[in-house]
Amino acid sequence: MDPAVTWLLDSDPAIRWQVMRDLLDAPEEEWRAERSRVETEGWGTRLLALEDPDGQWAGGSFVPKDFDWSTWETAGQPWTATTYALTQLRELGLDPTTERARRAVELVGASSRWDEGDQPFWKGEVEECINGRTVADGAYFGVDVAPVVERLVADRLPDGGWNCERARGSVRSSFDSTINVLEGLLEFERATGGTAASREARASGEEFLLERGLFRRLSTGEPADPDYLRFLYPSRWAYDVLRGLDHVRAVSVRTGTAPDPRLADAVEHVRSRRLPDGTWALDRELRGQVWFTLDDGVGRPSRWVTLRALRVLRWWDRETS
Repeated sequence: MDPAVTWLLDSDPAIRWQVMRDLLDAPEEEWRAERSRVETEGWGTRLLALEDPDGQWAGGSFVPKDFDWSTWETAGQPWTATTYALTQLRELGLDPTTERARRAVELVGASSRWDEGDQPFWKGEVEECINGRTVADGAYFGVDVAPVVERLVADRLPDGGWNCERARGSVRSSFDSTINVLEGLLEFERATGGTAASREARASGEEFLLERGLFRRLSTGEPADPDYLRFLYPSRWAYDVLRGLDHVRAVSVRTGTAPDPRLADAVEHVRSRRLPDGTWALDRELRGQVWFTLDDGVGRPSRWVTLRALRVLRWWDRETS
């Protein structure tokens, strides 16, 4: 076995079940059994233990209760409130059918309201990045988020993607906003099959990224942002080329479509960043308060980055060989 895979298996259930499914082709009953341990072991149970009695985390939807907004620039955005906790539980793989998950989702729907306009949590708010993650989390955990999907479809920009600054006049899509919406639309499709409009919107958003090779400016071909070539996890709202590739891989697995040749440069960039020991490093982190860390820090081998990189390369090499 690849030593990097062995290293991944010597980890949290949230990593192991994905290794079993995506890298080892384990039978579904085996990886689902491993996934069920997310609720009772490791990062998953640790995050669930931090839930407030009313179902929220840190007493707020987007930021903690009584958050001092003057600290945003100096200390960074906090990542401890409800929206980011739910996204993390989804990415860890918490089984959405468990009583614990259903109870949390119901309590959030009853108790949590958005800071922006006091809307109920599962109704979404005005910002595309937030609504994209709300759709992803809601669809995964069995909430009817169709009205939020309709809003996202309507908020699409003429170039095919999304920008969370649209309400303030932006007319160009951003990589960051677009990937958040795309992941939400894909999760909505997994849960419901999607609608003709949501599937078309997802395809147009993916075309926005593909036209740019997942990281380039359309005008010059240069990297749109140097950070897009640096790997991070948790991603929160932020884009990197590996996040983009992992999304396209997930779509390909779901739909049976072949890899697009325009991904080649992005794939080779990922391949080139592999360390001599077969792992990939965490290149950056987003500033801000967290409940606990999921890796050993910037510059160190990252299980989350390595998992994503290995499954992207495995998919690409299988489908293009």
